Amino acid sequence: MNIKIRQERPSDYRKVEEITREAFWNLYCPGCNEHFIVHNLRNHEDFIEELAFVITADDEIIGSIHYSKSKIIAKDGKEYETITFGPVSILPKLQRQGFGRALIEHSIQAARNLGYKAIIIGGFPYHYETYGFVGAKKYHISLPDGNFYTGIMALPLVEGALDGVSGNVYFSEAMEPDETQLDEFDKVFPDKEKRIQESQLQFEIAVSELDTKNYD
Repeated sequence: MNIKIRQERPSDYRKVEEITREAFWNLYCPGCNEHFIVHNLRNHEDFIEELAFVITADDEIIGSIHYSKSKIIAKDGKEYETITFGPVSILPKLQRQGFGRALIEHSIQAARNLGYKAIIIGGFPYHYETYGFVGAKKYHISLPDGNFYTGIMALPLVEGALDGVSGNVYFSEAMEPDETQLDEFDKVFPDKEKRIQESQLQFEIAVSELDTKNYD
């Protein structure tokens, strides 16, 4: 296969949403909303168009990654700009073959080249530790509830970018779309069965797990 990574184009939008839907269907909940997130994100002020990439095999799109703006707000009200990636999608039949890794590594370097200082994400640590992500607790970065979770991770893009930074991380509102519109949006896609499966329970456990590591 001839593999290439390029920026997303408007003509890619529908295909990207279809692949995102296939990649996430029933993974974290019955059905999914990640394709709806991607759809809405493109029109949101927090969307980072320069960091929207697709990966192709023989010129056919097989996956994508999107970035949005996020921020850390310190106790004194000072704000620190960060960015966040997700969803990251690869066609199910081509997963675990290194395509997602290629997308993530390419986009991280692109973000660094554009001058962004740090990436904050949510996800399974074992997926992202190999890219250099560590628990955000290391940098005293928590969710707005004040808790440090294992699933909230940080990656400084330049040395010392998060030194002396502490506070609550706030992700873009675009990552939480209006679920009342999801069913209507989903009607333009082929019917798929919503099911309960083990990965959903694993996700629920992961997102609620507190980070008890000592990073000192």
